Amino acid sequence: MIFRRGRGGASQPKVSLLKERSEAESEPGGEGEGEGLRPPDDTPHGDMAATRKKQSLWDRVRYLLLLTLLWFVLVWAAMADNPLLPFVDAMREQATAASWVFVLLGLELVRQVHFFVSERWARYHRFWTHRVFGGFERFTHRRFKPWTRFRVWRAMIWLFWIAVFALVAGKILDTSPVLALFEAPALLWKALPFLLQIIFLFFVIIIQFVGLFWFLSRGGIDTYMPDDIKTRFRDVWGQDHVVERVKENIVFLEKPQEIEAMGGYVPGGILLWGPPGTGKTLMAEAVAGETGHPYVFVDPGAFIQMFMGIGVLKVKSLFRKLRKLALRYGGVIVFFDEADSLGRRGALAQVGPGGGRPAGAFQSGCHGMSYLSPDTRWQLARDTLADAARTDGASAVSVNGPRPGRNGFFMGGGMNGGGGGDTGTLQALLTELSGLKKPRGFVNRYVRRLLGMKPKPPPKYRILVMMATNMPEALDEALLRPGRIDRIYKVGYPSKAGRVRTYEGYFSKVRHDLTGEDVDKLATITPYATGASIKDLVNEALITAIRDGREVITWADVMKAKQLKSLGPPEGVEYHDRERHATAVHEACHAVVAIRARRHLEIDIATIEKGAEYLGMVASIPVEDQFTQWRSEYQSDILVSLASLAGERMFFGGDSSSGVSGDLESATRVASLMEGYWGMGSTISSHAISNQLGMGTPGAGGKGAKEAEKEMRRALADRIEDQLTALLKQVERMLEEDRAAVLAVAHALETHKTLQGEDVLAVIEGQEGPLVDGRIYTDPAFRRALEAYHQAALAAHRGRTPVQLTLPASPEPPVRDSARTPSSSRTPSP
Repeated sequence: MIFRRGRGGASQPKVSLLKERSEAESEPGGEGEGEGLRPPDDTPHGDMAATRKKQSLWDRVRYLLLLTLLWFVLVWAAMADNPLLPFVDAMREQATAASWVFVLLGLELVRQVHFFVSERWARYHRFWTHRVFGGFERFTHRRFKPWTRFRVWRAMIWLFWIAVFALVAGKILDTSPVLALFEAPALLWKALPFLLQIIFLFFVIIIQFVGLFWFLSRGGIDTYMPDDIKTRFRDVWGQDHVVERVKENIVFLEKPQEIEAMGGYVPGGILLWGPPGTGKTLMAEAVAGETGHPYVFVDPGAFIQMFMGIGVLKVKSLFRKLRKLALRYGGVIVFFDEADSLGRRGALAQVGPGGGRPAGAFQSGCHGMSYLSPDTRWQLARDTLADAARTDGASAVSVNGPRPGRNGFFMGGGMNGGGGGDTGTLQALLTELSGLKKPRGFVNRYVRRLLGMKPKPPPKYRILVMMATNMPEALDEALLRPGRIDRIYKVGYPSKAGRVRTYEGYFSKVRHDLTGEDVDKLATITPYATGASIKDLVNEALITAIRDGREVITWADVMKAKQLKSLGPPEGVEYHDRERHATAVHEACHAVVAIRARRHLEIDIATIEKGAEYLGMVASIPVEDQFTQWRSEYQSDILVSLASLAGERMFFGGDSSSGVSGDLESATRVASLMEGYWGMGSTISSHAISNQLGMGTPGAGGKGAKEAEKEMRRALADRIEDQLTALLKQVERMLEEDRAAVLAVAHALETHKTLQGEDVLAVIEGQEGPLVDGRIYTDPAFRRALEAYHQAALAAHRGRTPVQLTLPASPEPPVRDSARTPSSSRTPSP
C-alpha cells in the first residue's frame, strides 16, 4: 500500500485518497467527470440518475410487521395477567406502557421513507451516501486502525443485544431493564436443572457418534520414542549418496536458525522413491535414531476406512499429535510408508479397475529371455505392453509369465484402479502439510479476543515429513510441490561397491568362510540385488548350512541359496531321454553363443530343471554396472536369441520346436527397434516419427496414403528380415565351428541339471570348474561318444522311439588338492 503525507503530517493510505477523489469528481460538473477509475459496483460519475436499488415488498415491511407482532404479544400478555381486562383497554394500557414499540415503529417508518426517496431522487441519495455516511466512514478510517474499528463495532453489537435482553427481561419481570439484568442470573439458576437435563440428553446423543468415529479412527499410527529406535546411518548400506542428502535435512531440523536467519525456510518434506527393498524405511528409522526425536510410523492402510470422513479425522488427529510431540521434544519425524496408497491421484492412478499395469505382459521363450541384457528385456517388455494397449479390448496379460523390468527382475501385477483413501483424506493431508496454523490454546484463541487482544501467533512446529513409494507417478502433483515435499530422492539399486558393503555387513553377523574375493564375486553376479534381497540371500544360505548340519556358511551354500531365490524350487519332474536331450541342446546353443559372441554379459546359471514357467533357462548378468547400450551389444543379444533356432535346425536335421517362438519374437523386436527407432540399422530416420508426422504419405487419408504407408512398412520389414537372416547365418557358422562345445555343454546339463556360469565356461574352454571338470571334454574318445549319443537321440527323435544308447558317463576327474576350489582358481567369464 502506498502512503502520502497529509495535513498535520499524518500518513494517509492511497486507497482513501482515491475514494476522496472519486467523491469530489462525483459532483456535477466536477473536474474529470466521467473519467478515471471507479470503485467496484459504482456507477459512472456523469450518470445523474444513480439512485438506491429498489427494495422488495418483504424487505420494506418485514421489520414493521415484526414490531407490530411484538406489540400484540405484549397486549396478549397483559390480558393473560388480567382475564377481566378487555382487549381495547389492554391496547390503551400497552400504548402507554410499551410506548417504546411505537418509537421503534416510527423510526423504522422514517427509515423506509428515506429509502423510498433515495430510490427515486439521485441527488438526495448521493447527499446521504457520500456526504453524511461517507464522511463518517472517512473519519473512522482515518482516525482508527482496522483492528480498533473491529473491536468498537463488536462492542456496540454486544451492547445492543444486552439492551434488547434487558428490555425484554424487564417487561417479563415487570421491573426496570437495569434491575432485570441483575435478576436474570437468579432465573437462570432456577431453570438450571432443566437446562442441564436438556444438555445431558444432547451430549448423550452426540457422544454415541463421537465414540463410534473415535473408535474407527484409532489404529494404523505407531509412535516410537527416541530410546525405542536403535537404527543409525551406519546401518544403512549401499545408499551413501542419498544418506548424505538426508543428513542435510537433519541439520536443518536440529539447527533451523542457520537457514531461517538468512531468510530461508526449513525443508519439511522428503520423498524417497525406488524399487522395493532398497532401504527407504530403514533410512527413515535411521533419521529418527540419529536425531533423537520421536518417530511416528503411519501404516499404508491406516486411511482406508469403511466410512467416508474417517480418513480426514485420522489426518487431523495425526497432525495434532505431531504438533504436540514437536513442541515437547523440539521436533518429530513422521514416515508415510507406501505413500501412493494415500496420495494416489496422479497420472498413473487415472485408470479404471484393471486398467493399470498388466500383471505379466511379457515372458516368452523357453527361459523367459533371461539370457538377454536387462535393457533389452525392458525394451521388449515396453513394446509388448504398447501393442497390448492398442488392441481392441483384448487382455494385455500374457500367459507366459511376469514382465521383466529394466532392473532385470520380473515385475508382476500392477495397480487395479483407485486404491487408497478417499479424496477428502488427501485434501486434508495437503491442508495440514502447508495450511495456515491456528493459534494454540482456548485462552489464546477465545479469551484474548474477547478481551480485545490479538491472539499470540502459532509456534513453528519442527515436523519432518518423510514418504516412501515405489510408484511416484501415482502421487498427486499438489503433494509433490515445494512447500509440502521439498526434496525428492531416488533410492535405487545399489552399485557394486554398495552391494559389497551390504554383503559384508550381513555376513559379519553370521559365521562364514567367504573371502573378500568371494564377496566381490557375489556382488558382481547379483547386479540388481537390494538390501532386502541381500539379507534374504544370506539368511537362506545360513538355513542351507544348518540343514546340512554345519554352522559355517560356505560358497556352495551361497550358490544354492542364490539358485533357489533366482529360479525358485524345481518342480522335480523327469524328462524322457529324447526331450531331455533336446532341451539340453537348446540351452547349450544359447550358452555357447553367449560365451563366444557377447562381452557385456556373462552367464549366471544354466539349467534344464523344469520350473513353474520354463523348461530350461540360461540366465545372464552384467559384468559391470553399465548405463549405455550399444549396437554391438544388441546384435549379440539377437545372436543369442537366434542360437536356439539355428541349433535345433543343425542338430535335428532341419527340424525345430515351438520353444523357439519366444526367441524369434525377442530377436524380431530388438531388430525392429534397431532398424526403425535407434538408428542402428541400414537407415537413420526414425520410423516412429515418420508415422507421427505423416512423412512419405502424400494425400493423408486417401488411398495413396495407405499405399505409401504399406510400402514403408514393407520396406522396413524387408530390412528387418535381411538383418535377421544375416545374423542367423552368422550364428549357424558359429555353431558349426563349436559343435563339440555344444554337445559338451548339453552333456554337462543332462548330467548335473544345473550349472553355474563358471562351470559352463569351464566345459567350453576345457578347464576345471567349481562343480564340473571341463578337461574331460577335451578327450577325443569322449567327444566321439557324445556325438554317437546325439545321433542315437536324433534317430529316436525322427522315429519317436526311446533312445537306444545310454547317456555317456563322465570319466573320473583328477583328484583335487582341496575339497573346495579357491576363488582364485575360478576363471571369470570374458
